[in-house]
Amino acid sequence: MLIQVGQARTIAVDLRLAIWLSLVAGAVNAAGFRALGYFSANMTGNVSMASDMLALGRFAGAFWLLMLLLAFVLGAFVSGLLIAAGERRNLRGIYAFSILLEAGLLVALALLDLIWTAQAGGQLMMVGLSMLMGLQNAATTKISDAKVRTSHVSGIATDLGLELAELSRGRATLDPARRDVLLARLVLHLATLFAFFGGGISGVWGYERIGPVVFVIIAALLVLIALPELRKAYRSGESGRG
Repeated sequence: MLIQVGQARTIAVDLRLAIWLSLVAGAVNAAGFRALGYFSANMTGNVSMASDMLALGRFAGAFWLLMLLLAFVLGAFVSGLLIAAGERRNLRGIYAFSILLEAGLLVALALLDLIWTAQAGGQLMMVGLSMLMGLQNAATTKISDAKVRTSHVSGIATDLGLELAELSRGRATLDPARRDVLLARLVLHLATLFAFFGGGISGVWGYERIGPVVFVIIAALLVLIALPELRKAYRSGESGRG
């Protein structure tokens, strides 16, 4: 799911990608909110809250919320540069490397949060988590040709509504091929939504019991997702050279 690109990608591949990485995104987003009171992936909500704070003269709070937005954009920017560099060098495992990078940075943030004071560690953790969510969302968007967006719940809900509206026209007025496409997208978006929701529950449950260590467990899951994909990319590369 992290090495197939273009026509090699199927609905089943995108579905696996959506489920696993939406689960991670939901866990990170919810655990971060439980810890610090801000969402690391919800840029719509953060920008709305920042505008509210600015209007009320709460400039410090608005500044940190806008920092989360900038961090998310920076994460997407770094992901884009990393993927472009990998593609220039024909590295089939570049998307898996991107997920491994996310895992490594997530562990580093968790360790810093355990070591630093609550205020300094909290601010760094929130900015760092937003950057990682931008990195992950950019990677999944790029590899799936924008079919999978692991943290964009507003967009997913919009797509679900549009797909249901089109499907409600019935078999008589809807081309069978188009109906199959819509049903596949509906399953993909529902799976993404429920995985994000389930990840959120798991993230809060874990944070309540083990604190920032939950992020280390999430990072371990990312490693388990990425390493088999890297092995596949390596084996296929060796076969190609043979």
